[in-house]
Order: sequence, then structure tokens, then C-alpha cells
Amino acid sequence: MIGVNSYTKAKYEVFRYRYQAKVWQKILFAVGIASLTGAMAQVRVILPWSPVPITLQTFIVLLSGVALGRRWGAISQTLYVGIGALGMPWFAGYKSGLQALAGPTGGYLVGFILAALLIGYFTDTYIKSRRFFPMLGLMLLANFIIIYGLGIAQLSFYLSWVKGVKVNLFTLLWMGAIPFIPGDLTKAIAAAVVARAITPKQSYNGEIDKIVNSP
Repeated sequence: MIGVNSYTKAKYEVFRYRYQAKVWQKILFAVGIASLTGAMAQVRVILPWSPVPITLQTFIVLLSGVALGRRWGAISQTLYVGIGALGMPWFAGYKSGLQALAGPTGGYLVGFILAALLIGYFTDTYIKSRRFFPMLGLMLLANFIIIYGLGIAQLSFYLSWVKGVKVNLFTLLWMGAIPFIPGDLTKAIAAAVVARAITPKQSYNGEIDKIVNSP
């Protein structure tokens, strides 16, 4: 019981510290998460029929909002995308530059920012969202609607207007979504387990449902 209470207190203190940290400290946290995203982008599987590789980076993206909250979680992914666009070779396959951002995977990169913003908003605002199933639902929404939606939209634009290739909806889904579903589902479940384990179930920043303290 003492160990459980100590762990519960430690989670609370860490998140309260994160919330009350100075700006320069939050910048360092955001740069750290951006760097982890870039590192995980290099763990990839190339699909012969698609310009979009399978990577591990979405696991970090989903947790960035949990770890840093809505503002700094989104900033961490904005740094990842922005610094990569400026020349840091940490997009998948060590790519960088505006051409990579404007390429077939650019929509997914923009989706990372909005996904972190969404998950961070609910993590910071609702204690109930830190439970496993609500968190899993948020991560599935962020991954399969936001990231996939923006990714497939830009992939369609890239193929049609840059490459001059007309593709139907099924082909787009086969290139930009279907092969990724098993891995992304696994990553979302793993990220929700981690989020459930590390987040405090009491208020640290005046959450809307702060009266609810049950784990």
C-alpha cells in the first residue's frame, strides 16, 4: 500500500511540475519529444506499393499530448515538423526540407500536430479522460480520423496534381491507411496503457471534473 501511495503521489508531482514548469523548461521538454519523434521515424518498414512507410513515430505523437498537455504537446510536434522542414533530417528515411513536407507524407506530419493538441486538451481538461478506455478512444480518433484523414487528403493531392496519377478511393486507402491499421491499433493500445499508468487521477490544473478522483 505504501508503494502504491508513493507511486500515486509521484505521478501527481510530476504532472504538477510539468504544468507549473518555466517556459524554458517546457521548451526543453518539447524539443525532447520532437527528437524522440524523429528517432522513431527512422524505425520504418517500406511498402513497395506506397510512398508512405510504416514507422513507430505515431506512438510518440500520441503520448506527446499526454506528457506535455495540449499547448506544449502540439508545440513539440510543430517543432518536429518545422525543424524538419528547415533541414533537420529526421523525417522518415532521414528526409528533410519543404519538399518532404509538400510530398506524399506531409499530411500525416500536419496531422501529428492536431493529434497531440486533441489528446493534450482532454488530458489536461478531464480527469476521466486519463482512464484506459477514454484515452484509447481519443487515440484512435486522433490516429484514424485526424492523422489518416489529413494524410490521405495530401496523398491524393500529391498523386493527382504532382504525379498526374488518378487513383480511386480504395487505392488511396490501400496506399495510405489499410496496411497501417494493425500496427497503429497496437501502438494506440500501448500508448493508452502507458497514459493510464503515468497520469494522475486527481486534479493538478483545475480540471473541469476535478471533483472526480477515482482511479
